[in-house]
Amino acid sequence: MTTATQTTVLLVDDDDHFRETLADAMSLKSVAVSGAGSAADALAALAAGALPQLIILDVQLPDANGIELCRRLKRDPRTKKIPVVMLSAKYTEPADRAEGLLTGADAYLSKPVNLDALWEEVSALVDR
Repeated sequence: MTTATQTTVLLVDDDDHFRETLADAMSLKSVAVSGAGSAADALAALAAGALPQLIILDVQLPDANGIELCRRLKRDPRTKKIPVVMLSAKYTEPADRAEGLLTGADAYLSKPVNLDALWEEVSALVDR
């Protein structure tokens, strides 16, 4: 991963503790993580500021389905090229993964997420 500029990630997950833990872990790799607890918060953050290099998106959000949010992001000319890594604790069957990937997600990982596996995905997607 390039070190000239800090990698930026938007983490969309309604679990405050998970967002904080993942942000702490990513900061050790010089990744700046901003968080959103809902689809509405994520859309507001994307509309208000600089776009992140990558979005990590939980499938189960309090106000929307993450798959639908991913679909919306991939239709929007402003966000369609941002890689999306989907995470889910509940939807972990092969059909769920396939739906997420067909929606436009670049990766689909199960929770509890293996931080090394997540880091590999983030590195590969940001570097491409």
